[in-house]
Amino acid sequence: MEVSPIGSGSVPYLQVTEVDKTYSTKGRSDVKALQGVTFSLDEREFVSILGPSGCGKSTLLKLVAGLSPVSAGVIEVKGCAVNGPPDNMGIVFQRDVLLDWLDNLDNVLLPIRYAKLRAADWTPRALELLTTLGLAGFERRFPWELSGGMRQRVSICRALLRNPELLLMDEPFGALDALTRDELNLELQRVWMSQRKTVLFITHSIAEAVFLSDRVIVMSRNPGRILDIVRVPLPRPRPLGIRETPAFGSYVARIREMFEKMGLFRG
Repeated sequence: MEVSPIGSGSVPYLQVTEVDKTYSTKGRSDVKALQGVTFSLDEREFVSILGPSGCGKSTLLKLVAGLSPVSAGVIEVKGCAVNGPPDNMGIVFQRDVLLDWLDNLDNVLLPIRYAKLRAADWTPRALELLTTLGLAGFERRFPWELSGGMRQRVSICRALLRNPELLLMDEPFGALDALTRDELNLELQRVWMSQRKTVLFITHSIAEAVFLSDRVIVMSRNPGRILDIVRVPLPRPRPLGIRETPAFGSYVARIREMFEKMGLFRG
């Protein structure tokens, strides 16, 4: 178990240093969501953030995405401070946020239209991604015709369309059933291994975090602080059966113990 980020001798791709986030409320005391959060991601690394509800995981992702300003500290991508959405970033939310009146191909192409680029130039890339994510033949179907897992695949295609270096994922599989979640865990691992994006992944699932990640950042209750950073040096690709091995179980048990010390998982 480790408390320091992986060091490669070069500037980390993403550096979060002593970040606080405080929300002001009318007529009430300020709410501190994050306190002194420090960690880094190396390029092409897959890191999950795990913590109890309300610990500020999603808030932290919004700060990294430049969708909300920090109250203190600094967030840097490739050595440059984040003051707005970084270039070359894709984001996937828990809700797929698809537009039901557009077909799936046009939903994938939405970022291109917002950027006022020629959709025709990006259509081959969109079609390739839909095929890669197992949606060939569904390009001209509508989101309301798809299962929840298929809709989330469309969201992932949209996030990958412009080939971002950084992919932020906020509990993208949290609303799915267990079998679909397992299927998409395998699919995400396959896509990550082939494209090697730098991924910051938010989840409530210890097993999901261990299965997908190079490292797992464990956060405390509110205000969110980093309790520990656990390296997961299991070989890849990881089949679902790896979850039944003693090595996998040892990482899950170590993280679960931290949550038990916070008063969770007690009968």
